[in-house]
Amino acid sequence: MNYFKMNKVLVISTITILATMNVKAQFATGADIVSSYIWRGIPQDRTIEGNPTLGSPNVQPFISFATGKFILGSTASTSFQGNIKEIDLYATYVFSDAFSFTLNDYNWGFSPGNSYFNYGKGTDHIYEATLNYTNAAFSASLNSMFAGADKLSNGNNAYSSYLELNYQLTPSDKIILGAALNKSPDIYFTSGFGIVNVGLKITRAIEITDKFSLPVYGILEANPYSGNLYFVAGITL
Repeated sequence: MNYFKMNKVLVISTITILATMNVKAQFATGADIVSSYIWRGIPQDRTIEGNPTLGSPNVQPFISFATGKFILGSTASTSFQGNIKEIDLYATYVFSDAFSFTLNDYNWGFSPGNSYFNYGKGTDHIYEATLNYTNAAFSASLNSMFAGADKLSNGNNAYSSYLELNYQLTPSDKIILGAALNKSPDIYFTSGFGIVNVGLKITRAIEITDKFSLPVYGILEANPYSGNLYFVAGITL
């Protein structure tokens, strides 16, 4: 598969669709500052060999563009120590209030000297398909990496897959349960099915002035598969 051609077709098709749609566009941007970068129960600061380590605080900016049922966006993360510089792209189609589908293009940039625009052999990009479901206080997402740098030791695609369930205890507090569904040597570090993410996220707003408040949150997060426990504090700007 030629990933450069796949990305080019996706971008051109999306631009063509958006250019012909007479709907109102909405832009959004912001950033989180987190005490450490834990993603789906896995620390994301890593050594050159790819092993996860509990790293430094990260700045995580995001931008999005929404029009009609389409959402395009980018998220990123940069460690204060420079251990990780991640830039991800995504495209979402919203079917209804309950269902949406997302294509993610992840790039952690673990290979020194590898160009971000290398979509061929040796690419750092990982492509993932996600089906999202939301109903009142309950939400779920099924995620599967289908191409790119997610490989087994024999060079075949690992198809690392992850299921996450969320339940809102209150509008600002939720519990999280996530599991890796198959063998994933480089993403979830599992040899098969395993619970990798059990967490509680509490969000509060600190009032700075009468017109401005600062959202802060804490996440107590366990990875039963690896036997690790994390606490992440974050601020949304």
